[in-house]
Amino acid sequence: MKLGILSQDIKLYSTNRLNESAKKRGHETEVVSYLRCYMNIAKAKPRVFFQGREINYDVVIPRIAATWTFYGAAVVRQFELMGSLSANSSASISRSRDKLRALQLIGNSGVEMPITGYVHLSRDIESVLNTVGEPPFVIKLLEGTQGRGVVLTETMGAAISAIETMKKIDANILIQEFISEANGEDIRAIVVGDEVVASMKRIAKPGEFRSNVHLGGRVEDYKLTDQEKESAIKSAKVLGLSVAGVDLIQSDRGPLVLEVNSSPGLEGIERASGIDVADKIIEYLEKQHLTRDKSKPIDI
Repeated sequence: MKLGILSQDIKLYSTNRLNESAKKRGHETEVVSYLRCYMNIAKAKPRVFFQGREINYDVVIPRIAATWTFYGAAVVRQFELMGSLSANSSASISRSRDKLRALQLIGNSGVEMPITGYVHLSRDIESVLNTVGEPPFVIKLLEGTQGRGVVLTETMGAAISAIETMKKIDANILIQEFISEANGEDIRAIVVGDEVVASMKRIAKPGEFRSNVHLGGRVEDYKLTDQEKESAIKSAKVLGLSVAGVDLIQSDRGPLVLEVNSSPGLEGIERASGIDVADKIIEYLEKQHLTRDKSKPIDI
């Protein structure tokens, strides 16, 4: 099959691994900068151009950065309208990147998650915090990524102060209960189709509650429980994602879903688990391409 990887840099680990795996399996591949694509939106023949030439693929793999979700999803949507199969639909990418919408959908599906509050301009911040519970609280900017814009507040006063500061920049703010029993650890599961193909545990450095690797955290191989697998798969499915990184945290009441990522990084999890996740993704897309029902409505 002819495969296009929509990424800003072929040198990125995940992009390079997907490109290598696709070529190894005998496919014609091209890495395309989606920000440099331009589109012709017409009734009869939607088209995408790159570097002065028209491009089209049997399958596209979006590797869309959070900063460029709007334009990246538009490019994916155009390929879908042209008949390309996308690893994740444009609509599912948009759903997953809207953290509030994603949490609302996941929570409504019955998947357990941390108790979460949402605030923008409310003046009664203490009442909002009371709906979440007792301190400490995790305060998050809705638009933050990779652990940025996240603070841990130990007291009610500190939480109110942090929220008041964030309100000054007209921010959308999430407030979540702090799961102290997790001890700075969380779990990343990679879901491909209807199964978890790899998983790992991330462990925060001493004195840090965020386990992100770029913030000094470390990773190790981890085998999910059946309940954790079920939560990860259901969360991805609720958002319509075929390829997803699902972050979970262990609590006294069972696994809780923190977040779902539509362009999960492969480096940490491939090294921790020893599993060729890129190959699993390409294999899945091969099967979907062969069995795809083109008469089904597109999720756009």
